[in-house]
Amino acid sequence: MSLQLSFAEASAIGPREENQDALRLVTPAPALAASKGYLFAIADGVSQCADGGLAARSTLQALALDYYATPETWGVAQAMERLLAAQNRWLLANGGGQPLLTTVSALVMRGKRFTLAHVGDCRVYRWHADQLQRISEDHVWDQQGMQHVLKRALGLDQHLVLDFLDGELRLNETFVLLSDGVWAVLGDIAIAAILRDQPDLDSAAQTLVNAAHLAGSQDNASALLVRVDALGETNIGDALIHLQQWPLPPALKPGQTFEGWQVEGVLGQSQQSLLYRVRDAQQQPWLLKTLPAHLHDDHLAGQALLSEEWFLKRVAGRHFPEIHAAAQRQHLYYVMREYSGQNLAELHRQAGPLPLAQWRELAERLLRAVGMLHRRQILHRDIKPENLLLGDDGELRLLDFGLAYCPGLSEDQPSALPGTPSYIAPEAFRGEAPTAQQDLYAVGVTLFFLLTGHYPYGEIEAFQRPRFGVPVSANRYRPDVPEWLVTSLERGVAVDPQQRFETAEEWLLLLEQGERRSLSVRPKPLLEREPLKVWRTLALGSLVVNLLLLFMFLHG
Repeated sequence: MSLQLSFAEASAIGPREENQDALRLVTPAPALAASKGYLFAIADGVSQCADGGLAARSTLQALALDYYATPETWGVAQAMERLLAAQNRWLLANGGGQPLLTTVSALVMRGKRFTLAHVGDCRVYRWHADQLQRISEDHVWDQQGMQHVLKRALGLDQHLVLDFLDGELRLNETFVLLSDGVWAVLGDIAIAAILRDQPDLDSAAQTLVNAAHLAGSQDNASALLVRVDALGETNIGDALIHLQQWPLPPALKPGQTFEGWQVEGVLGQSQQSLLYRVRDAQQQPWLLKTLPAHLHDDHLAGQALLSEEWFLKRVAGRHFPEIHAAAQRQHLYYVMREYSGQNLAELHRQAGPLPLAQWRELAERLLRAVGMLHRRQILHRDIKPENLLLGDDGELRLLDFGLAYCPGLSEDQPSALPGTPSYIAPEAFRGEAPTAQQDLYAVGVTLFFLLTGHYPYGEIEAFQRPRFGVPVSANRYRPDVPEWLVTSLERGVAVDPQQRFETAEEWLLLLEQGERRSLSVRPKPLLEREPLKVWRTLALGSLVVNLLLLFMFLHG
């Protein structure tokens, strides 16, 4: 079931010469609504400025157009903050020397949750079970006589400060967005009475506006009401499987044509996936990925397959496989381009630890790919040599998005521990939520292994709950590794996520600067780098001294 909403709006100019309030409702196509949600907004332009109506209308116009142009994997608050900050700069630059001000309250409803972005003195309420709850704050001065003077608004200050509220939707509740021309005159008791007496949303919205002017409001009056008729899916996988209820393809045979694809044969099969090599009408090679027959009614497996395709489509670029649009598709699968080459695990098995120059080049490419993912709020969660393809065209591509995660759009099963044990960050074993630092930890283990052939904390088996101590130094296995690089790897695989690199770009910058920064890095004392070797040497030295003393005593 997708999120189902009813809504109504009303606005009246009242005794003013111009209506400087603005309302906006955006109900996108179902697939976009699943990732970006439904947008409802109210704005109240400040009449004492250059053009309050322009400020209000342009703000909601920018929100309606630009919010749905932001990456679908961005969080709602992240997108709202960036867009409204940009609009704030526009208002400051286009007032012609006079302030161009507006308030705004924007509500996004998606799946089972809502996010509110708010600044100014419009009000947002929740109406549920005959109870009215205000969920926004009035950003006005509380001194006597200044209750209608804004202390925060769009266009008022260089630095915009927004209020954000995120919460769970409730079935049959109504969100009520009002300009101050309504709530300041009616008050909460009268507003609740109207909502109780007028269950029809259109009637309720119109009554709120009319009642405000009948009660003496001298301002524009606007109301926007949104009722939750059915809750949506928990995550993007739920939404996709609901929107696209396709059956699995039949067993495909070599030489067969299937939905426009010429089948060459099965390339690989596991408990979770089935991979065919196919060709398009131009004889270009592609890979068709679907589920094995025993998962034909597995809801979660279908979710995962469609989610994997959805993520890959949103990270298009040289570091990731190209996804085919597959316009004729009527079965549960997706198609990605096949690239010749070998993964880095195969390269390591054949040639052993990588030469330092090649290793640094691949490390930089990997960090660029991971940085691109994280800027789109996508966490890969299975970075390892097996999922890194070095193509014959020289490109390094990050494969297998079956475990990818996007905060706010993805949800794990209880007790799930996605990933390959030796590459899973210590905090993930403790049940902490996925983060970019966990991906960077996997990058660190991957780079350590490709450089040394070993794991910094030893190999970890499935179902093992390891203890993490001090990582082995890379130059124990590779004396040719410079100290600055050893230090960067130790930071990448630090047990405490706060000690790791904050972003892939930070790590990449260090690698690119390389030796220039090494001169300013103080080498760690030998006791920190090789504690066991130091203590063994001291113990051996102590034993030799004691033997000499004993010899002298016996022969003195």
